Amino acid sequence: MKRMLVLAAFVITTAASLLSQQAFQRLDGSKISPAEIDATITRLMRAAEVPGVGITLFNQGKIVYQKAYGFRDAEKHLALTADSVMNAASFTKVAFAYMVMQLVDEKRLDLDRPVYQYLDKPLPEYPSYHDLAGDSRYRWITARMLLDHTSGLPNLRWLNEDHKLNINFKPGTRYAYSGEGMMLLQLVVESITGETLEELMQERVFHPLGMSRSSMVWQTNFESDFANGYDEYSRSLGPDKRRRADSAGSMSTTLGDFSRFMQAVMAGKGLSRKTWELMLSPQIEITSKHQFPTLAFDPTDENRSIHLSYGLGWGLYQTPYGRAFFKEGHTDGFMNYTVCFDQEKTGIVIMTNSANGEGIYKELLVTLLKNTYTPIEWERFTPYNQLPPRPALKQHTEIAVDREILDRYVGRYAVSPELVLTVVRDGGRLIIKEGDENHEMFPESERDFFSKTADDEITFIVDGQGHVTQMELRTGGRTIPMKRME
Repeated sequence: MKRMLVLAAFVITTAASLLSQQAFQRLDGSKISPAEIDATITRLMRAAEVPGVGITLFNQGKIVYQKAYGFRDAEKHLALTADSVMNAASFTKVAFAYMVMQLVDEKRLDLDRPVYQYLDKPLPEYPSYHDLAGDSRYRWITARMLLDHTSGLPNLRWLNEDHKLNINFKPGTRYAYSGEGMMLLQLVVESITGETLEELMQERVFHPLGMSRSSMVWQTNFESDFANGYDEYSRSLGPDKRRRADSAGSMSTTLGDFSRFMQAVMAGKGLSRKTWELMLSPQIEITSKHQFPTLAFDPTDENRSIHLSYGLGWGLYQTPYGRAFFKEGHTDGFMNYTVCFDQEKTGIVIMTNSANGEGIYKELLVTLLKNTYTPIEWERFTPYNQLPPRPALKQHTEIAVDREILDRYVGRYAVSPELVLTVVRDGGRLIIKEGDENHEMFPESERDFFSKTADDEITFIVDGQGHVTQMELRTGGRTIPMKRME
């Protein structure tokens, strides 16, 4: 009975705003009706098990179709709306890059001046950059390299085996996507302006473009309409309430707000023509077979026909319909994608609240846009019907553990200054705090704990004297040792 009620609510939700939409002219000149768009998206959501999808379609830089489908909270049957706040993931990077290009326009930032020269002290003297003290190549890194992902920095330092920040190749010589690069540029921009990232984005991007439900940190007014993220098994991960502004991925936004941003970018609003063209001009050719893992260097000619490259914050490729600029966003429970064709000012924004979201991109792009040029293989956007079967969920048996034992694990555990988890006891429960987010873990032995809403597991390591020295976190197929902090 519950499944049937959910299905009925889903159909009602997807049909609610159908009459307000227009037919969309695709890249090849053909048109697709609202009914066909609706049927395509609904079918794909069901087949790929995606709870919620937001879609915006642009013709001549104008929104001709915008609609939210499915649920922002599947358990409560709350409909996703164009105003539902979602995690932007790496959509954050292009909004940040747009703001940075305003500083370039104002000549407050020189793209080719080494960024360390903008700082008040040597880069390795900042706590987050101690690891670079022995590598003078940090002095070569420029804002251009940080925006076009050629700095040599890893995507995220905690993905390294030693969890330390490092430079992996001569800066400026090849493409390797780097969130760390964006965060370094954040430090530089905040130093130049004397303002926080949140202040800069509100003043220069969100307020001018009417993005009233967007922020680099979670806002209390988002509580009225926000989306939960869901994993590949449709388990709710809750919302992603970021408390620290992060240029690589902390932005919260909505389908409506981000679509306004894309309109501004297509129109070149807020930038001089010269700076706008520079932002969307190739800076580095991309020859890697895949974008991720970012540091794998496996050259290929597969994308030479579309001249795959990176601009300043944006991916680029060429088609018979002119230049395309694109950006993906990927984080736990939220998968997003946008691409626009500059010549026709035709494009799409896709925002989903599911780990399964990437599986529907290819068919959406081909069917709705007639875009067959997207480097799907390079992006690793495997269609849902080509994915291997999902492994069965690991079965756990919960046991009771004395509170005195749980108290031994209370404390702070760190991979780096940027990644610290706090363990607290709440009655007979063990809670992992990550910022303001709480994750309850359940014991299956005195030292081993598991999550009921994700695949995360932790094990506490004890030395010969019985002291807890480390917490081993297993998540996303990785094992991350975290030292206990005194």
